[in-house]
Amino acid sequence: MTDIFHISKLLIKKRLKVLTKSEKLQLKKFNTKYPFSKEIKIEDLVDKIESYSKINKERAWKSIEVKTQKKIDKPVFQLFNTSWYKYAAAVIIILTTAYFLKDAVFKELDIDNQIIVDIKTIVPGTDKATLTLSDGSLVSLEKGKTVKTRNANSNGEKIIYKSTDKKPATVAYNYLTIPRGGEFFIELSDGTQVWLNSESQLKYPVAFVEGKTREVELVYGEAYFDVTPSTENEGSKFRVLNKSQEIEVLGTEFNIKAYKDEKNIYTTLVEGKVSVNSGATNQILKPKQQANLNLIDNSITIDNVNVYHEVSWKEGVFIFRRKSLEDIMKVLSRWYDIDVEFVNPELKKVGFNGTLGKDQNIEDILRIIKNFEIIKDFEIINKRVILK
Repeated sequence: MTDIFHISKLLIKKRLKVLTKSEKLQLKKFNTKYPFSKEIKIEDLVDKIESYSKINKERAWKSIEVKTQKKIDKPVFQLFNTSWYKYAAAVIIILTTAYFLKDAVFKELDIDNQIIVDIKTIVPGTDKATLTLSDGSLVSLEKGKTVKTRNANSNGEKIIYKSTDKKPATVAYNYLTIPRGGEFFIELSDGTQVWLNSESQLKYPVAFVEGKTREVELVYGEAYFDVTPSTENEGSKFRVLNKSQEIEVLGTEFNIKAYKDEKNIYTTLVEGKVSVNSGATNQILKPKQQANLNLIDNSITIDNVNVYHEVSWKEGVFIFRRKSLEDIMKVLSRWYDIDVEFVNPELKKVGFNGTLGKDQNIEDILRIIKNFEIIKDFEIINKRVILK
């Protein structure tokens, strides 16, 4: 099957004039096989795709092929005159590439005077972490490296703790630390699954004590929890601690964002029910609600949010809605392990929408931002990005 998601990335890069020679050849072969692709209007597609981030790739492509075959004698390919446009929208689906919308109109990108950067200097993040055992010893976890401990196994992309009928009398803790430019998945001994974002640390027991509340601590950073219910754990509740709040659950999915350099802690409930306790106040969240704990005055506000936008990072996508350039670059600095410098402080306040795949090259992202005149120029020196 044709990888439509890869092709969509090439179509966008062609529009922005950043195709490599090999990519030009790939797109040429694709256009020869599917001539209708030349009629696709990227500007029209951009406005259609936001709600179609989760689609079946194979079904999408088969639908495009079938519909196109039926219209083969028509001179113009009208992409959105039918009910199947949501599949055709895969041509520019957000999971494949970055696009930033300032005025919702693409402009030509002049790269004649583009700064030359070393593409090997900055690479997207990957699966990696440091495991700290109860005796204080450190174990490096990374792709291609198999690790076995007394209580867990890791294939370099995730670590799984063993479930055991023998419950410990005392608790032994491990720490999983994710550096900038990393992410990792862990399954705890009770089956609870946790996705950890860049620059995060989780403290957790090697095994939970029978009859006691299952308790872990998000020391800092961001984590998505899929908690096994208390009914499968002899009625034991599950609690997540961090520096300023406690979250108690019975069995649910939620996201906590509690970075050290931010003044707010965000707890987003995907499904189930959680109680957010800051000491001074206690709030019960419903699905699709987000608690915002202000660390300065310890107040909590509750808002309805688009859950997918908040947790898309664990699916390989960053979605920004009405975010400032400063906030966006803060997220990117963690994922790409870079430092960002604003030559003009006013740039920090510029707000816009953006969606990008986490495998996107940082150079491509910066070029697109420049193309929309959000910044005048940029420079990359080692792992320092200078926005002008």
